[in-house]
Amino acid sequence: MAEPLKASRTAVQVCQGRAAADGRLAVGRFADPTAWVLLRPDEREPVQWVRDGAVPRPWAQRIDYETVLGTSELMAARTVAIDDAVRACEAPQVVILGAGLDGRAWRLLSGRAVYEVDQPASQEDKRRRCAPLEGEPPVFVPVDFRADRLDAALAAAGHRPELATVWVWEGVVPYLTPAQVEATVGVIAGCSAAGSRLVVNFQTPGRGMALGRLVARAVARSTGRASVWRDEPWRSTWTPTEMASLLSRHGFGAVADIDLVEVAAELGLVVRRELSLRHSPVMIADRG
Repeated sequence: MAEPLKASRTAVQVCQGRAAADGRLAVGRFADPTAWVLLRPDEREPVQWVRDGAVPRPWAQRIDYETVLGTSELMAARTVAIDDAVRACEAPQVVILGAGLDGRAWRLLSGRAVYEVDQPASQEDKRRRCAPLEGEPPVFVPVDFRADRLDAALAAAGHRPELATVWVWEGVVPYLTPAQVEATVGVIAGCSAAGSRLVVNFQTPGRGMALGRLVARAVARSTGRASVWRDEPWRSTWTPTEMASLLSRHGFGAVADIDLVEVAAELGLVVRRELSLRHSPVMIADRG
């Protein structure tokens, strides 16, 4: 019997990063007022430390502070890159795969049909958190990839494959095996009319990144807590050439390979963890 699915802890960390960056980093280009609302009171505490520049002394709290601070730098650059790509495509439908605590349905996508796909436990958690947000919520599409078909679930939710779609696939690919990534791209292609766009964020190979995650796990253990990656390990990395080739095999032509270090420089961000940004590119691919 398969283990019960749990709500994603990495989704909370990403949301904390966005909340810490909102109004503080890349002002005028980056904004996400939904992030703070989607966090619980205890999850907001380290965000407030970062926003106030109040470095805590206790070791466990200092680790939380540094984690949120580093994540805020990554999320400001990554969010701007993806938001720009989504805005530039006028497709009437948007599907956010592995949506986690993404707030785009409320802050960016008014007037479009928005479908959020995620595993059931994460979506149940998201539904409770998003209740205070004003505006039209997305259509929630719970998918357990161990048993459910993505295309069937989307069709049942009202997605129309004969219309163009923007697909947002952010922060998910590393947690899937290569076979799962290829299978998902195949389903996306089968649900994408001409004029569709896939915006995909992935991890590139690097010994430094693997070592960094081992160090992060050791640091988490030193605080008496398990790493957020314990239950969500990385399962694949891709070079830009490999990802472009995969997308091409399924009818998507890569139009941009975005280096987040360059995005951060354009935004005037001071980045302390350049390696994280360097190994987390965003690729934009269109279907003709």
